[in-house]
Amino acid sequence: MNAHVHLADDKLMPGVEAACEAIAPIWPLDSFIAVNPYWSHRHRPVQEAAARLGCLSGTTLLMPPAYYQQAWRSGRIDRPDLERAIAATGYPGDPDALLRALDESPETPAPLPTLAALAPTGGPLLAGQSPADQARDQISAFCAAFFDDAEAEWGVDHQDGLFAQWRTHFLADPAGAALRERAAALPEQAGELFSKVLADLAPPEDRLEAYLLALLLDINGWASWCAGERWRARQAGGDDRSIVDLLAIRLAWDWLLDDGRRGPGSRHQDWLKQWRALPDRRQQLRAHFQALWTWQYAGELAYQTRLAGVLQSPGGDTAAPRVQAIFCIDVRSEVIRRALETLDPGIETRGFAGFFGLPLQYRPLGTEAPRAQLPGLLAPALEATDHGPDPARTAQRRRRRLTAAARWKQFEYAPTSIFTLVETLGPLFAGKLASQTLGLSAPASPDTAGLGRGDRLRPALENLSAEDGARLAVGILTAMGLTDRFAALVLLTGHGSQSANNPHAAGLDCGACCGQTGEVNARALAGLLNDPAVRRALREHHIQIPESTWFLAALHNTTTEEVRLFDADQVPDRLRPDLDGLRTTLAAAGERARAERAPTLGLGALANRPTALHKAMRKRARDWGQVRPEWGLANNAAFIAAPGDWTRGRDLAGRVFLHHYHWREDRDFQTLRQIMTAPLVVAHWINMQYYASVVDNRRYGSGNKVLHNVVGGHLGVLEGNAGDLRIGLPWQSLHDGEKLMHEPLRLSACLAAPEQAIDRILDSEPTVRDLVTNGWIHLFRIDDRSRALIRRDADGWQPL
Repeated sequence: MNAHVHLADDKLMPGVEAACEAIAPIWPLDSFIAVNPYWSHRHRPVQEAAARLGCLSGTTLLMPPAYYQQAWRSGRIDRPDLERAIAATGYPGDPDALLRALDESPETPAPLPTLAALAPTGGPLLAGQSPADQARDQISAFCAAFFDDAEAEWGVDHQDGLFAQWRTHFLADPAGAALRERAAALPEQAGELFSKVLADLAPPEDRLEAYLLALLLDINGWASWCAGERWRARQAGGDDRSIVDLLAIRLAWDWLLDDGRRGPGSRHQDWLKQWRALPDRRQQLRAHFQALWTWQYAGELAYQTRLAGVLQSPGGDTAAPRVQAIFCIDVRSEVIRRALETLDPGIETRGFAGFFGLPLQYRPLGTEAPRAQLPGLLAPALEATDHGPDPARTAQRRRRRLTAAARWKQFEYAPTSIFTLVETLGPLFAGKLASQTLGLSAPASPDTAGLGRGDRLRPALENLSAEDGARLAVGILTAMGLTDRFAALVLLTGHGSQSANNPHAAGLDCGACCGQTGEVNARALAGLLNDPAVRRALREHHIQIPESTWFLAALHNTTTEEVRLFDADQVPDRLRPDLDGLRTTLAAAGERARAERAPTLGLGALANRPTALHKAMRKRARDWGQVRPEWGLANNAAFIAAPGDWTRGRDLAGRVFLHHYHWREDRDFQTLRQIMTAPLVVAHWINMQYYASVVDNRRYGSGNKVLHNVVGGHLGVLEGNAGDLRIGLPWQSLHDGEKLMHEPLRLSACLAAPEQAIDRILDSEPTVRDLVTNGWIHLFRIDDRSRALIRRDADGWQPL
């Protein structure tokens, strides 16, 4: 995309690159995934990272004292929790001292200033708005135009890169007239700008990286977008320098707003003095917030104690499984899985990653735009497309319809059509508007766009031999723990959400898999495992799938708790009674799940009226004005990898990522390694996205969704018509208007595996080791006999 940026002074490169690498990526709205915004700070202890970020941006990573006071008064945290937290964190006081600390006035860290922040209001810029805000608004508006690939008919030229185009546009923008003469002195290349401006500003050499990071954090939304562009480019084997250019732009603004004076009494001298005090300020913040970190730990201990009690409680009934249902580990699956197993002891559910181990991209038939169907941490290695009768003719018809639709959309959004469209079409269009507004109809799925009612397609993997398919299947089935004792029906259940007029809808479909539902992956895997040639090849790998076993794909609608079956017409006749029974049980399980979720959605009065509740949830899913169609992964708190019967029948309240794992079947512990380095890390990203969006929604969330304006069709949202690009979750996804619906707790990861195996993986996997030893997650093993939780800390393994 961008011309290569050459740094004229190579000595600056380490600081520039380190600052850029410290920004976590984000994904577009149509492939929205959960991201830990602190990801690049995981190599530091969490309290140290928090103090550093407090100095650079003003965040804390903690809730205010009033939150912990309420937890104490409600009994959610008790005195034993505080005593254990003091012992674990080394807080130099007793529980009474912790209680007194909550009465102190909370300090919101003041970030070390940029030169833009020190510039006086007014001056050469608009009166009534701070120069720093004006700089942020100008950069944001330009980035929105530069990266727009969907809405603008005339886009910004990308040839010379983000910085060069910004400089050209700034010099021609009437709004920048007051600074134009000074801006004309800016170098034309970003690399030269770093040399010139940093030589002039002369920040302390050992503060250079921190200062540059503070500049990026000042425009963190667009910095995160550019970090995402770099992440995705590198996954594809390339690179992207937009984030370096963005840093150059923000640095240029600091230079533009500096008055050029040096020496005693100048703003520049004040700026240098404050930045020289960075180590002292960081230490002050760490000491100041030690009490609140102890309270945070106590809240996590309280949850862990309750979780341990649930794991040691009696489980549900079991029987020889007639149906094995594989669900995504997503916390929303726990509720309906528990309902299924309670209703029918002959149904065994298992948790597995919702992309079903298929590292694929999907190219809908008749289109040329593939989309990733896997976690953002991974790159696609396979492709799937649609198969069906006469695919060439179906593709031709689809392209023709999509072309017509594109022309229609061009007319629909043309300037004059804004005033004439509905008037011209009259009742034909008015009926459609009324139907959608009242929630009487739902918008069509993008996957069916351009298809006729008679077009029946099924996604399948492309260019895969039987042997390659068998090798792929071996890895997936082994990771599932499903290599023998197959049931007659094996249900592969992906999940997706349903909402209307919701820019963040993709984030509700899946918190990991590039914002897609699990339909394509489930159907593609079912087709692979039902393939007779693949089954024959699997025998050479010592996996024998009985002829009587059939794999069936399904999709769990997490808004309405309905489960849709796909390709059920292909199920052999001998399994029709089992299929009919499964449909009945799925419907009853959905009824139970809806009743359990009803109070959190304000529908508690309908909990005992199944038909009315079902209708209300369906209407909620189609309502254009509904800001809370469902709660997504709110209140997630733990990850468990253990045999299914260890959690069967136990009420985990929809707060736990459940992954099936049996260590005795994992001879070399490669499955455990895979779990710890992939699903566990994905769960951590989801957990920390919700955590960050609660503790600091202004910086790491997206504010009030009622005020959202979508940027570039799919890039992200602004809150209102200006300001930085917003990242993370809207407040309505976290709060019901009266109380928080997500309790911000660091993830508690519980593994049913020997401690030696876990330790070996930690020793060889630095990413996971950093998360554990630096306090970003809590790691436990579950004792085989007692089901007790044993904590892994810096001193080894300790009882909870």
